[in-house]
Amino acid sequence: MMSLTPSRGCLLDLPWEDILVPHILCHLPLQQLLSLQRVSKSFQSLIQLYLANMRCFDSSQIGSPIPRAAFVNLLKDNEVLQQLALQNCSDWLTDGELLPVIGQNHHLHHIQLKGCAQLSRHALVAISLSCPSLRRLSLAHCEWVDSLSLRSLADHCKALEAVDLTACRQLKDEAICYLVQKCSRLKSLSLAVNANVGDVAVEEVAKCCPELEHLDLTGCLRVKNDSIRVLAEYCPKLRSLKVKHCHNVAESSLSILRSRGVELDVEPPLQRALVLLQDVVGFAPFINLQI
Repeated sequence: MMSLTPSRGCLLDLPWEDILVPHILCHLPLQQLLSLQRVSKSFQSLIQLYLANMRCFDSSQIGSPIPRAAFVNLLKDNEVLQQLALQNCSDWLTDGELLPVIGQNHHLHHIQLKGCAQLSRHALVAISLSCPSLRRLSLAHCEWVDSLSLRSLADHCKALEAVDLTACRQLKDEAICYLVQKCSRLKSLSLAVNANVGDVAVEEVAKCCPELEHLDLTGCLRVKNDSIRVLAEYCPKLRSLKVKHCHNVAESSLSILRSRGVELDVEPPLQRALVLLQDVVGFAPFINLQI
């Protein structure tokens, strides 16, 4: 007699490569996936298959800083990564751990290396040679970035749309000019906290990158009004500009952008004065700003 009791299936009975990996495991946090490996040998094999086919790796999803050995083990079989974010590995990440990952993943289009100070220029050269489709790259606070490695990036990654070079203090105007001449599709660029960046670089950015939407010049002390006016003339799609601590940039150049609705991180002089006055005396006097 046939039993009417439905059989109880197991998660592992579902097709791994067709169902579990692309449609189920991809929705679970990486930290939980790694914990699943301890359930059984079958789950361990499943998670290893997932890791080998993972498209996005973000070290911050694991929570606590990931150990060096764990990082190497997690990505040793992966050749299909598209996004790689390693800011949580900044304390220990060197070329020795990064270069093998870059060398076997040629489809990367988004790389985040913010604060990875122990890398060298060889890392950027490797990225430029292995990742021709790269679109977004963060090298913020990577002071090892120099003009030669940046030239390699510009020569091989011309599809770049966003580059963060905050506090890359070895770079000067010439290197920035070369980058934007080769990578004219840039929509977002940060040159913040670099006293070597001046009007020459900013004007070249403006003339070479008509699609530019966001530019961060925070703390670029050599930038002056002339380059801001050129920016206003050549970048009609500009949506935000950061010029805080750019002491040679005045409202006479910023007002052009302000009138176009560009988001600026400095207040108009009168409004700034009212805020300071309120801080001092505890209230803001009524002033008719339309006079």
